[in-house]
Amino acid sequence: MELKWLEDFVSLARTGNFSRSAEERHVTQSAFSRRIQALEIWLGVALIDRSTYPTSLTPAGREFRETAEEAVRMLHGSRAALQASAQPNKQTVAVAALHTLALSFFPGWFRQIEARTGPLSSRLLPDDFHTCIQAVVEGGYDFLLTFNHPSVPILLDPVQFPHWVVGADSLVAVRSPTPTDAPLPLLSYAQNSFLGRVATFAQAQAGGPPAAVAHTNENAMAEALKFMALEGHGLAWLPRSLVGHELTEGRLIALGEAMPLEVRLYRNAGHRRAAVSAVWEAAEAVAAIMQDRNRSD
Repeated sequence: MELKWLEDFVSLARTGNFSRSAEERHVTQSAFSRRIQALEIWLGVALIDRSTYPTSLTPAGREFRETAEEAVRMLHGSRAALQASAQPNKQTVAVAALHTLALSFFPGWFRQIEARTGPLSSRLLPDDFHTCIQAVVEGGYDFLLTFNHPSVPILLDPVQFPHWVVGADSLVAVRSPTPTDAPLPLLSYAQNSFLGRVATFAQAQAGGPPAAVAHTNENAMAEALKFMALEGHGLAWLPRSLVGHELTEGRLIALGEAMPLEVRLYRNAGHRRAAVSAVWEAAEAVAAIMQDRNRSD
């Protein structure tokens, strides 16, 4: 049994609506439904009466609701207490970042931030899009560092989770320079991943017949696809920041037009420690400098 199943059930018991709760929990409706079913299988009873609209709880669901709500409260309370005791330094900021940004963007960007704030301790979570969103929404992290593209809207409340555009990147199709007469197969991300959805959009925009998928990387790490492309396994859509050296050295070649990406920094507005506010103000200043340079170019 997983904590997120209980959180899903508590949300559904409150909203009575699968689609609304799925949006609230930042997952697709089908994934949300599977997690509710997984909880029901684990308990061995039906919690949701799916024969009515709006959705209602079964007698077992009504009985279990109080237990689920109390368990979620106790676990989150214990986590908050443990984190507070384990991290007494108020000068620490916690950032959840997509794998690629954790490697290619965060180190240099955070150095610019510290140039304005002074030395800071940092805690970095490199993970996939959904895990990073969840980490910030649930309060364990102060900031979310993510790519953004209009084809994959980020459904965060702009009041509770404001953002600055702190950088720019692009998604580019690359392959090994090894000559081949065979059609290039596609090296793919998991379909429900952020870069997977943007890459699907980019591939469609590029025109021509869709490429056959030769390999799917289920954990959504662009770095793994880069090494598959270097070994000549096919074509991959990768952030340019991740393959800049390989393109310059000729170890990879780019195909067609790149897809522009924003780099966004989201803040949990409920976190108001001095260090968090200082990073947010510094990020605004750095973002403004970047925008001025772009306009002048």
